[in-house]
Amino acid sequence: MAKKFRIRISGDECKGCLRCVAACPKSLISVGDKINRQGYLAVEAKEPEKCIGCGSCFNTCPEPGAITIFEIEP
Repeated sequence: MAKKFRIRISGDECKGCLRCVAACPKSLISVGDKINRQGYLAVEAKEPEKCIGCGSCFNTCPEPGAITIFEIEP
C-alpha cells in the first residue's frame, strides 16, 4: 500500500514569498484570500490530502514552522 501524506500550512507564519507555490509539483498550494497577523496574504493548501510528501515546499520555505508535511497512518 502506498504511503499517504498531508501538508499543513501555518497561515500566521507565512510571509507570502510564494516559493512553495512554485515548488509544489502537484500545484496544491495557492495564495489565499486572508491576511495573516503579520499583514501578508498567506498561502493555503487547496487539497492537502493529495500531497505526495516530496518535501519541495518545506525545503524551499524560509520560515521555520510555516509548512509541515506528515505521513498519514493507514
